[in-house]
Amino acid sequence: MHNLLEQIQNRLEALNKAERKVAEVILRDPQQATRYSIAALAQAAKVSEPTVNRFCRSFGVNGYPELKMQLAQSLASGAAYVSRAVEAEDGPEAYTRKIFGSAIASLDSACQSLDPQQISRAVDLMIQARQIHFFGLGASASVALDAQHKFFRFNLAVTAHSDVLMQRMLASVAHTGDLFVIISYTGRTRELVEVARIARQNGASVLGLTAAGSPLAKASTISLDIPLPEDTDIYMPMTSRIIQLTVLDVLATGMTLRRGVDFQPHLRKIKESLNASRYPSDEEPS
Repeated sequence: MHNLLEQIQNRLEALNKAERKVAEVILRDPQQATRYSIAALAQAAKVSEPTVNRFCRSFGVNGYPELKMQLAQSLASGAAYVSRAVEAEDGPEAYTRKIFGSAIASLDSACQSLDPQQISRAVDLMIQARQIHFFGLGASASVALDAQHKFFRFNLAVTAHSDVLMQRMLASVAHTGDLFVIISYTGRTRELVEVARIARQNGASVLGLTAAGSPLAKASTISLDIPLPEDTDIYMPMTSRIIQLTVLDVLATGMTLRRGVDFQPHLRKIKESLNASRYPSDEEPS
């Protein structure tokens, strides 16, 4: 069953005018709504208290106290701010709070949906790989580049590519032991799905970071399913990139732990190599 906030968002357009006002007040700030009395909510929505009670009944809730309890449960589940769209009249405080809230909620939702066993299988693929290629297009291209920056530290041959032709050529000469990590929010980009198929036909493994059940997920050896909290066909990607980056951090951490303490000196050596490039924290540049 969907949590209450998702139900309210999904049914928003179907509500009558008065009940929609109640819904909009709740969606605008669910945390605040859990602190309202029924009179305060009615006043904020500019409706009567009986309207609030009718709103509760329309969602199968026996009164406003139970509604507040279900709202609190939705907040705890991490779905609180996913539907809190920025509005034209929002000022800096409002849109800043909404964007951060949406990112936090999206990360929490992704964390709950990820399968730890799939994470372990993905780390296995990475540990066993002879070389790893990170592929992404559009907004996911920068994520692939960030992955290259992280994973070269594991003494692996690592590349990142955002050019479709280069991706296709690399897939065409793939071998067993090669791993292609293909990052796509929707999983519906034709070129990336085709690249995944070519790589697997040549014996390589493909790890998809993409939407569950998507063409790319089906074409991958393993897919880490990432939820879709925003419609990137319409809006610019925001929380999707943050989820992708965090999942890659999870995989990098898994590899570090799997390598064990013997690998720590290698990571320390890379970190210490940067010391000469930085001013000491207590020294002002001359």
